[in-house]
Amino acid sequence: MANHASGSEFKLSGNWNHSGVVFQINSLSTLQQLESGLDKLFRIDCSEISSVDMSGLQLLYVWMQCVMLCGVKPELINMPKAMQQAIKQLSLEKCFSDFSRDVA
Repeated sequence: MANHASGSEFKLSGNWNHSGVVFQINSLSTLQQLESGLDKLFRIDCSEISSVDMSGLQLLYVWMQCVMLCGVKPELINMPKAMQQAIKQLSLEKCFSDFSRDVA
């Protein structure tokens, strides 16, 4: 469940669901590394997310909003099919469509 940053990319992993979301809050510490004026695009690689539900999507959405407040545009990449399906089933397409081409 190690989330890590590399340049202008951040890789998420593990369970982004009700039981695992507490452990994912540490991901927010990466925000301290972001400064306006550096990389304007911040890619969030979701390929290693093993499960996701409403709780995880809420945390992810708030986290991306915070990234935007730092003057950086977040982009979700490599979203697993299960994550895309959860976004659609929960009718959150509008929330995530600005952050990913995989959500329509």
